[in-house]
Amino acid sequence: MIRLRSSHDREIVALALPALGALIADPLLSLVDTAFVGRIGTDALGGLGVATALFTVSFFLFNFLEYGTTTVVARAVGAGQTATAGRAVVTALTLAACGGGVVVLVLRGFGEDIIGAFGANGEVAAAAVEYVRVRALAAPAVLLMRVGHGAYRGYQNTRTPFLVAVGVNLVNLVLDPLLIFGAGWGVAGAAWATVIAQWGGAAAFLVLFARGRRRYGLAGARPVAGEVRSFLVVGRDLAIRTTALMVAFTLATSVATRVSDTAIAAHQVLMQVFLFTALALDAFAIAAQAVVGRLLGAGRHREATEVADRLLVLGVGAGVVAGVVLLMLAPFLPGWFGADPPVRRAVEGILWVVALLQPLGAVVWVLDGVFIGAGDFRYLAGAMVAASALAAGVMLAVLPLGWGLSGVWWGIATLLVVRAITLAWRRVSPRGPFRSPPG
Repeated sequence: MIRLRSSHDREIVALALPALGALIADPLLSLVDTAFVGRIGTDALGGLGVATALFTVSFFLFNFLEYGTTTVVARAVGAGQTATAGRAVVTALTLAACGGGVVVLVLRGFGEDIIGAFGANGEVAAAAVEYVRVRALAAPAVLLMRVGHGAYRGYQNTRTPFLVAVGVNLVNLVLDPLLIFGAGWGVAGAAWATVIAQWGGAAAFLVLFARGRRRYGLAGARPVAGEVRSFLVVGRDLAIRTTALMVAFTLATSVATRVSDTAIAAHQVLMQVFLFTALALDAFAIAAQAVVGRLLGAGRHREATEVADRLLVLGVGAGVVAGVVLLMLAPFLPGWFGADPPVRRAVEGILWVVALLQPLGAVVWVLDGVFIGAGDFRYLAGAMVAASALAAGVMLAVLPLGWGLSGVWWGIATLLVVRAITLAWRRVSPRGPFRSPPG
């Protein structure tokens, strides 16, 4: 029987609501860029779609910095080991700075070749290259902010990351029209606005860590070889999981690019809407990572199980609401992005699929967060590889069979269905982490 209220609701809401704001604020950067760049033209919008896919791949490969930090810090906090938490944060910040530097070098040196591999050409490719060369400069800032978000979640504080995210988005919102249209920089102006905003967010987190260094166990903490190796072991399976996910999303963008310029422009709008709602629902997953990790670190196994189940109920309910809202907005939403009429019609034809995926996506996001908090990284990696392989099979059939953009989105639907099945099975399996004796 589904209970309307639970003793865990207050803690869940206290973490999930600010996390919701922060998660919505993150893709809002790309949504704002999409809205303004869409008014330049279809080629510019298509180029932004390719560039966004490239950045998504580049940064998602480092998601282990965010999720791994949350898990390690939350468990350390639950066990009362503040110094361990502090060392994890410092190690993650060091890895973020180094990894960000590598991303800058790769994107600045080989960005044009990588964009060509996506199948983009002509004006679409030129716009994508122009955007990538500038926004690549923000790579270290992006990764430092991810560590900041992950660390504060582990410390059971989602309000501070929310405030930082709001500041980042306000800066981007103000600078976008000024640099795109006022300065006449076009697509490059959108990229510079994002670079300035994201470096401001990274600086804010570093200042906050410096001010709270004693409270968070950061005073005197420094990365050592053993800590780096331990952190990378925790993140290895998350990196495999993320790579498999991004292969599916990158393939979707590549196939849409080869369908037509109109298809890739429409896909950019649909993907941004999908990611926006997905990350909004992911607020429950963030709460799961933080609370489940802390409770397991404290040895409170039964309570961790109760929180996981409660979060799943709340997440599915929110997914239903999100789907209904998208269906209600279907007649109006495509026009908000300033796209050409053919692009708007393409968006309208697929938007109902995105709406129907919302409850299913909620199941996936919440259970993902639950198992990240439980430290079940290896299973998450294997399940994601299987789901991505099946989704890729659908997407590779799109061009030969002439399925068009709808075929690309049925491939994404396949990804979510397989993930939901494998994660739900793990939740009830006798071999799952919640069926094991604590400690």
